[in-house]
Amino acid sequence: MLNELESLSQNIGRLIKISERHHQARRALEEQLEQLRAEHAGVQSELAQVREERDTLQAERDGLSAKIDDAQVRLNAILEKLPRAKAAPEPDNQLDLLGPDAHDAHEHAHAGEMHGEHSHGEKA
Repeated sequence: MLNELESLSQNIGRLIKISERHHQARRALEEQLEQLRAEHAGVQSELAQVREERDTLQAERDGLSAKIDDAQVRLNAILEKLPRAKAAPEPDNQLDLLGPDAHDAHEHAHAGEMHGEHSHGEKA
């Protein structure tokens, strides 16, 4: 009978230790759960802020798009009021008035300047 009581006492001691470990594990899980809930709340708050910023940017984009569309309509109206181009092409610049040879000479001189030469053909 004494052996049975001693065995029972040991079993009760083991059960108490197991219960304490489970209790500690439960507390650790509860703390972890609380941290995760706080983190979740922070992320939810950040998400709400980002959504608000997104909505603001979308509204700004839509407003700018409407302004662009309005400006395009006004520009088209202005372009329609302008006189149409003449049948004969007009010279693009004053060099075209001199003829093709003068224009080619100017292009050659300009190309030489781009490569470090003066218009007289000397090296710089």
